Amino acid sequence: MAGILYIVATPIGNLEDLSVRALRILKEADLIAAEDTRTSGHLLRYYGIETPVTSYHKFNEEGKGEDLVGKLLEGKNIALITDAGTPAISDPGEVLVKKCIENGITATSIPGSNACITALTLSGQSTRRFSFEGFLPQDNKEKREVLEDLKDERRTMVFYEAPHRLIKTLKSLGETLGEDRSITLCRELTKKHEEVVKTTIGEAIRQADEKEPRGEYVLVVAGRSRESIREEEARKWEEMTVPDHVALYESRGLNRKDAMKACARDRGLTKRDIYRILLEEEEKEA
Repeated sequence: MAGILYIVATPIGNLEDLSVRALRILKEADLIAAEDTRTSGHLLRYYGIETPVTSYHKFNEEGKGEDLVGKLLEGKNIALITDAGTPAISDPGEVLVKKCIENGITATSIPGSNACITALTLSGQSTRRFSFEGFLPQDNKEKREVLEDLKDERRTMVFYEAPHRLIKTLKSLGETLGEDRSITLCRELTKKHEEVVKTTIGEAIRQADEKEPRGEYVLVVAGRSRESIREEEARKWEEMTVPDHVALYESRGLNRKDAMKACARDRGLTKRDIYRILLEEEEKEA
């Protein structure tokens, strides 16, 4: 009978955040697959966990994944952990879980610390709807494409970033989303020097230029407001004449009546106003 893969969340800073269940699983497992055995060693020694440990990281996911699947099929129970937080979320784990599913192996998650949720609850930004973006691509072209897709995102957005890339990332966010956009910078979460600063992207850039960023960051960025979207649309329609506006909707398949109605809605006018403007334009051309 095959063993079980346990996806175990570990503390993101404060070692006391390990759950009782996670502690039991780590002690009872036949093997612990860790992203960095040196980093995880601190946690395991702190709790007196003597379970054998093997390395499993993004550079050996495929080959080592096959080896771990083999052990699971032999009946071994394996606990998967990363340096901090929940495996498979911006950390190794996704590939191994897919392999388990393909081989009919049971995988279960032991919930616990997660930097995204921790930062979101502290951010002062809207928490009703959010988009987790993790680390932005390092390739500039790919990063621009991702940010362009997020330009009109109305949900709160959560990003991870390392200190040495913080300024560059803030500038990219400012160029795409605007420097006046609200952002909360969460640093060293759950640790002694935890810091949460709510400001604007522009001000965050200035602060980072003045003081060298230190520690791991979670950036919680406000989504675009309905008001700003409406204002931009209004400016767009102001640049277009009413006849062209109506013609645009007609080119999309609407009849004249519905096109006038849609135009009136966009401009905050009545259909009667649109009809009158169209008549005036026709008279000028006559």
